This record gives sequence, structure tokens and C-alpha cells, in this order.
Amino acid sequence: MSIIAPIPVRALRATTGSPIPLTRITGVELRKMFDTRSGFWLIASIAITSLLAAGGVILWAPDGDLTYSTFATAIRFPVVIILPLIAILAVTSEWSQRTGLTTFTLVPHRSRIITAKAASSVAIAIAAMVLAFAVGAVGNLLGAAITGSALVWDVTLTQCLYYVLGMVLSLLIGFMLGVLIRSSTGAIVAYFILTFLVPTVFGLLAESQQWFSDLQPWVDIQFAQAGLFVFDQPLTGAEWAHITVTGVTWLLVPLLVGLRLVMRSEVK
Repeated sequence: MSIIAPIPVRALRATTGSPIPLTRITGVELRKMFDTRSGFWLIASIAITSLLAAGGVILWAPDGDLTYSTFATAIRFPVVIILPLIAILAVTSEWSQRTGLTTFTLVPHRSRIITAKAASSVAIAIAAMVLAFAVGAVGNLLGAAITGSALVWDVTLTQCLYYVLGMVLSLLIGFMLGVLIRSSTGAIVAYFILTFLVPTVFGLLAESQQWFSDLQPWVDIQFAQAGLFVFDQPLTGAEWAHITVTGVTWLLVPLLVGLRLVMRSEVK
């Protein structure tokens, strides 16, 4: 009777794969913004509306108002509305289009996905600002050449940085609403209410009640951030305090609440 010697079993070493770099996740999230037809045209509308705004200034603005600040102000109005919508859709698409199961399966750490979405949204905002400044510069040159007026560059580097900061804060408000509500329709409606309806109510209340007129800069985020888009004077310490307090109240606190809900909620 022969005895079969047992085959030695080698100890299996636990292997762990290296985590996906955040830069790669950010690149994927950035590409996802352009993949859909609606996302592509929403981002393309930044360039389209910038050109239309610059053309409108050349056609209808008085010759004395053809300055670089006029072009920058005109371009700001459409861009400041479009950018938050891009941030909202970047977040809510995971729930509205039901891609969250795939995304959070491939990258289980949800915080990395949200960070990548925030980084890609801010990158889009900065690129949009560079485009807006370039279109404004070209419009200023064309306006002076067509009308024969003097070429005026009345925006400093500091004011440009204020401008970019204001745009990024506006985009982050949209990003916050997307994280907090996680529904495209609900977040967009909430954005327009927060951007247009609430400031209007606050303005009417400030005109009729003196006590609220003094309080408005501390509670109205749109009113507090308006100074970032004014090119004729630097911000004071009080104005920076207004931006900080309203930013914490309307942006940071709701964003933290939304992040906690995203980390703990079930993705269906």
C-alpha cells in the first residue's frame, strides 16, 4: 500500500491593488461633462453667449462706454448663470441618469468622486474665465477700431482675480445644491430661487425696513458677493467679512450637510 505524500500548499500572499490616482478620476469626470450632447452644448454656450454679449456691447453701447470693464461686465451675466448649471449636472447626473451604481462600484470611496467632480467643475470655471477675458479683450480692440474711440484697459490684475473668485463661488453654490438635493430638476429650481427670488425678497425688505437694510450684507449672499464684480474700487475689510459670513451660511454649512448625505445615502 503506497502512501501519497500531501502536496504542500503555498501560503497565499494578500495582494492589494494601488488606488486610482485622483488626477485620473478628475480627468474622467471632466470628460464625462463633454460626453453627452446636452453637456457639450451647455459648456459650448459659454463661448457662444460670450461672443453674443461682446457683439451686443459693440453694437449698442455708447462710444464712451466701450471699455474693457464694460465688456467684462456684459459677458459676466450669461456666464455666471451657466457655470452653476454645469456644476449641478456634474453631480446630479449620477442619480438622475442612474450611473451612480457604476461610478461608486468602480471607485468605492465616494469622497474621491465628489472631490474629482469639484475639481473638474472649478477647472471648467477657470477655463471659462480665461475665455471670457480673451473675448472681452478682442471685443475691446474691435470696438475701438470700429468706432475710432480711445482704447481703454480699466481692469487691474487684482480686479480680475476678484472676478474669478466671484465666478468660482457662484459655481460652488450650484455644486452645493447638486450635492445637497441630488436631483437635476430640484437643484436647478433651487438655484434660480436662491439666485433671483431670495435676493429680490431681501432687497424689497431692505427698502422697507431699516433694521434689515443694515443686516442684509450679512445674510444676502448675492448682495455680499456683488462687490467682487465691481471694477472701480477694492473691497474693504467689512465687505470681506460679509462674503465670509454669507459664504459659511449659504455655502459651507449646506455643503457639509450634503456631503454627509452623499456618504451615507443608498444609491439606487
